[in-house]
Parts: sequence; structure tokens; C-alpha cells
Amino acid sequence: MCGFFGFVDFDGNIRDVDKNEVIEGTNRIQYRGPDDSGYFSDNFIQIGFRRLSIIDLSASSQPFTNLTRTITMVCNGEIYNYMELKKELQLKGYTFFSKTDTEVVLHGYEEWGHELWEKLNGIFAIVLWDAEKKELILIRDQLGVKPIHYLKMGKRIYFSSDYNS
Repeated sequence: MCGFFGFVDFDGNIRDVDKNEVIEGTNRIQYRGPDDSGYFSDNFIQIGFRRLSIIDLSASSQPFTNLTRTITMVCNGEIYNYMELKKELQLKGYTFFSKTDTEVVLHGYEEWGHELWEKLNGIFAIVLWDAEKKELILIRDQLGVKPIHYLKMGKRIYFSSDYNS
């Protein structure tokens, strides 16, 4: 179990007080991921992540970003077929820096866009911010095993894996 908390401000008005709110919210769900934490922030998105290390214990914590920093994402869950997808992406020229299933989701979105969601087999809640399209994607497995909660307030969408954040 891992946890995330954050929001997107579609007007690009993230302030220092917002960053503190996400840090505090992420700390409230520390029990979901006691091993590590990570944060990402720009003018549009602020996101925090708590990691429970299961796969690739040496990998850095999420959020993950692509090389051009146009895609930022977190994933709580397990992608059962990530090794198959990883092999397919490697044949297309993608390089991986970890052994995590989350990095496969990141590159899978770069390659297949929204078609990726039909390829995933597992239990997951994913938050993905595409900065070029100004698009926030909140997606979970078909059974809803891994929850994702959201709240729209004006030009902001808050999201979390837990009601406690």
C-alpha cells in the first residue's frame, strides 16, 4: 500500500502555502507508505507520495516524471503485466532507470496515450498530469480495489488515495 495527495490548479496559481498543505496531507497518510516520500511541484501541480517499498527497493520515490518533465505521475498498486509491457517498450527504444511498474506506466502513456489504460492488468490508482495538454488523468482499476478520491473546487481538482489527507 502506498499513498498520494495533491491537486492541480488549472490557472497555474500554486503558492507556497499550497505546498505546505500537500506536505501536511501527505504526512497524515504516512501509515500508507512508511519507507519513503517524494514531492513534485510546478505552477500547475503539487503532489506528494508516501512509498511502501515492494518492487525495486533501491528506486527513488514517486512522483515520477518523464525526461522532458512534461508528464508527472504517481501510482498506488500493482501492474501485474508490467514486465511484458516493459519488454515491448524497450523494443521501441525506451530506457528504464528502475525496475518499477510505475516507470512502465509512465513510458506506456508516452507511447500509447489513453490506449495504455486498456493494456494494464492489475490493481491500481493512477494520477497523471500531462503538462503539454493541461490534462489531469485520474484512473483506477476496473474493480476499484485501489481507491482514488477527488474534489473539484473552482479551477482546482484535489485528489488522494485516502480520506485522511
